[in-house]
Amino acid sequence: MLSVTILTYNAERHLTRVLDSVSSFDDIVVLDSGSTDSTAEIAARYPQVRFFFRPFEGFGQAHQFATMQANHDWILSLDSDEVVSEALLHELKNLDLDPHSVYAFPSHNIFRGKWIRWGGWAAKTPIRIYNRLTTSFSLDKVHERVLNEGLKTKVLTGHISHYSYETLSDFLTKMERYTTLFAEQNRGKKKASLRSAISHAIGAFFKSYVLQKGFLGGAEGFIISSYMAHTAFYKYLKLQELNYAAQSHVSSSRERETCQLPSSTH
Repeated sequence: MLSVTILTYNAERHLTRVLDSVSSFDDIVVLDSGSTDSTAEIAARYPQVRFFFRPFEGFGQAHQFATMQANHDWILSLDSDEVVSEALLHELKNLDLDPHSVYAFPSHNIFRGKWIRWGGWAAKTPIRIYNRLTTSFSLDKVHERVLNEGLKTKVLTGHISHYSYETLSDFLTKMERYTTLFAEQNRGKKKASLRSAISHAIGAFFKSYVLQKGFLGGAEGFIISSYMAHTAFYKYLKLQELNYAAQSHVSSSRERETCQLPSSTH
């Protein structure tokens, strides 16, 4: 038996399609981080959905909390904009789950109604099915993953359709959120500067547009490669800002401690 877990935040655009695609499962956990749209109302239409609220502290911790609310030990983890195909659903219903394995399946990223197969958006097979008694998500704030050390990864043939970006505003909104989480996660752990921000941006564009053949995707390919570059640029600028603030705080604390030391007398 599988429990489905879904993280939501203002997910009304796609949530109905997502829940329809997994409505045959008897346990669906929706964990919301403060939606102000109709996300909660949509979830309430489905009798098998149990709706929870928890302030957002990072994707890894959110996945862990959602997993703990599930009724079954086997978890199918989805985003609120990922629709399970009929082929994958049929495969899941007939899957003989192995407790020593985790399961991945192809993710087809859709932008402007097109399946994007270039620029780093193709051939993604994230691990999304796991047994919570043998493994879990990492606790990373962003770029979290199912830990698969010591476990066999089996790849299914069915796919999900991922509608992560539909408008240019989606790119800007997610870039703001993910770059901030990256900076918070790596504060004091990685060095960053304007020079490194520029070099990472150039490298990200070249990798996406040239090495990963984003140029084959026409206008959409160029937009996606530019997004990759801007995301890399602001990730490291924000990290530089947080590192500088932390260093300034330490320096100020030391200065205050020095001023408070009693002067010696002779």
